[in-house]
Amino acid sequence: MLQDRLNHYLVNHPLLVIALCIALVAVLAAGLPPQITTDFEEFFPDEDENLVAYHHLQTTYTNVDNVYFAIAPKSGVVFSQDTLSIIGEMTEAAWQLPYSQRVDSLTNFQHTIAEDDDLLVEDLIPDPANTSDAELVEDKAIALAEPQLVNRLISPSAKVAGINVIVNFHNAEDKSKAIPEVVKAAREFREQFEARYPQADFYLVGKVMNNNAFKEATLYDMKTLVPIAFLFALACIAVFMFVASGSIVTSIMGTLATLAVIITSVLAGMGAMSWVGIHISPPVANAPTMILTLAIADSMHILATYFQNMQKGMEKHAAMESSLNLNYQPVMLTSLTTVIGFLSLNFSESPPFRDLGNVVAFGVFAAWLFSIALLPALVMLLPFNIKPHKIKQGENNDALANFVIRRRVPVFIVSSILIIFCTSFLLDNRLNDVWAEYFDKRTEVRIHSDFVRENLTTNNTISFSLDSGEEGGISDPKFLKIAEDFAQWLGAQSEVIHVATYTDIMKRLNKTMHGDEPSWYKLPDDRELAAQYLLLYEFSLPFGLDTNNLLDSSKSSTRLTATVADSSTDNILGLQRRAQQWLRDNAPESMFHPGTSSDIMFAHMGYSNIRSMLEGSALALVLISLILGFALRSLKFGLISLIPNLIPAAVGFGAWGLLVGQIGLGLSAVAGMTLGIVVDYTVHFLSKYLRAKREQQLSEPDAIRYAFRTVGTALFVTTLILTANFGVLALSDFRLSSDMGILTAGTIIVALLVDFFFLPPLLMFVSRKPAEKQDPVAATLEQPAAQSAPHRKTHLETL
Repeated sequence: MLQDRLNHYLVNHPLLVIALCIALVAVLAAGLPPQITTDFEEFFPDEDENLVAYHHLQTTYTNVDNVYFAIAPKSGVVFSQDTLSIIGEMTEAAWQLPYSQRVDSLTNFQHTIAEDDDLLVEDLIPDPANTSDAELVEDKAIALAEPQLVNRLISPSAKVAGINVIVNFHNAEDKSKAIPEVVKAAREFREQFEARYPQADFYLVGKVMNNNAFKEATLYDMKTLVPIAFLFALACIAVFMFVASGSIVTSIMGTLATLAVIITSVLAGMGAMSWVGIHISPPVANAPTMILTLAIADSMHILATYFQNMQKGMEKHAAMESSLNLNYQPVMLTSLTTVIGFLSLNFSESPPFRDLGNVVAFGVFAAWLFSIALLPALVMLLPFNIKPHKIKQGENNDALANFVIRRRVPVFIVSSILIIFCTSFLLDNRLNDVWAEYFDKRTEVRIHSDFVRENLTTNNTISFSLDSGEEGGISDPKFLKIAEDFAQWLGAQSEVIHVATYTDIMKRLNKTMHGDEPSWYKLPDDRELAAQYLLLYEFSLPFGLDTNNLLDSSKSSTRLTATVADSSTDNILGLQRRAQQWLRDNAPESMFHPGTSSDIMFAHMGYSNIRSMLEGSALALVLISLILGFALRSLKFGLISLIPNLIPAAVGFGAWGLLVGQIGLGLSAVAGMTLGIVVDYTVHFLSKYLRAKREQQLSEPDAIRYAFRTVGTALFVTTLILTANFGVLALSDFRLSSDMGILTAGTIIVALLVDFFFLPPLLMFVSRKPAEKQDPVAATLEQPAAQSAPHRKTHLETL
């Protein structure tokens, strides 16, 4: 056979095979290192309608990329000469931050004053150090009465103040490099003032900081979690090799050979990623851990059989050829199903998860290739000290097998009850992505974000662009009235803590021009007067503090931005739906805008990603079942395989619904990821069971016992390695990664339990013939298990 000749060639030409493998890896790895993304927009496809709307707002008005400094005086008093001097100094210095475009604070807020027929616009607190106590009281009253300031730049209690720095990356050659530059400068800026003014605490947040936190989380995971997973995997391999071979030297050699497969597989997967232009994002950062974990299984199967052949006295070349012949089909089948499972991530709406699926799928393919080529070549060259002796394989699994066989009815019932119980909580999961909670509470970005959110404001917003339909139309009293009503409606919503709107400025200007009479704090009812107020106001504004943050250049549209206290998915999408309905009911069609922000984008992505991943997982499941039906030569058992393949994810998500109840973007990909892994378990167990029946004509109980003997230990060790290495992701500071790791590890454990306690009774029930009068299991148990059937070793024992 062609396969036999190929295996013979691989075993007898190790140097050439190694050279070819090294050359292939060198070509693929030449693209390393890949670029690490620092932009949350990488999570969205270019055609995403919410991203398009977001970009439109960014180009029409001043962009919303910002760095925000919060100042919390330990005295609890913002309106003091000392604290206001710090704010004033920071405000002036913040203009020097890289890419800064606009700086807003309490001290440089543009306060309006009328002198005769002239409109004066000046800083609210121009000289904090020389401001009298009486002036401080007056300034405090003005600030706390100003809607543009409260819950944006000053807390209602006047205990915490903020400085908002808008940064513009349009002129940056490379935004991915510009963001870390701004973050570095902002941190140094904060540390400088923190050292000089110990009487206050300084916090640093903003969208730029959040964007950079993606990169920092990615780097942290790659520097810490990958090595941990790597070392644990090596330890498990070494122990398994020692148990399988009984030799320390062989254990070391086998570990080194497996290590070579792991390294080449990871380099191939990550290198191929670089060649096709995939960037490293937080999800993709998990690819090395996944590849190295999945690469272990193929090598373990081949080496385990090789050790058994050597222990039976075979010459090493013949032993390896035999191992390759016996393992080729099952290893290829499990690799294929794993690849299909990860390729199902291409149904994801989020590009980083598609990238993760493709990278891991290629890495798994590379692991299969190197395990059947590089591994045998290395084994032929490395010294292996394996002495022939009698093999007692799988006897420790007899006790478990006998228990499941003897107690098949109660075991099946209990398993079914537990499965139904956990699955019943599946619908208790609610999509709830909270941007501020993406990062662990130990991280700087989360600590600072929590403080600012609890004491001053948030970066969670939703913006609307209201279009008048004509140039200069924002001065139309009818348009202004609708915009004012909408802003007031937004401000009355329980989720909203602040609304930035041009109508507040216009009402303040009207009041100022009427002697600061409170009764004139309303919109002007004349278009020409409103346009004149705006013209006077804009002429009086200093450089950098224009109205482009609220108005477009043609004065035809205005932006309203609502700051939301709670950015949970349900809350922010609920607010968006209600706002859209208000605009449909109360505004002309030209003024309608769906509302957008990064929070809105992630909320919609979560829902659409779950729908698309369900479709992808369903298709992958159908394909895998067809492949299994063909490989197992039985449509019946191909359909039966659907049950143990579906249960682990259903139970995993059900348990998550019971214990947590909230799922985010990261968990939407778990079903597809685990599907290919879970199928491996089913493939090994079913193939051993069916071939035992077909080739050795064993009864159902004996076939079950045989399956436990041949694959029980291997499945347990594989589960240990997979669970531990995916569990390592739980240590990630990034919730998308940690949640994904926890649920994946749990799903893999469930898969093992299903194959050990649910699948065997199920197989005995569906395989039993109605004509049987005597319980074959009971009859079998009357004899010693070891004498149940003559032992004839075939490729069924391949691990």
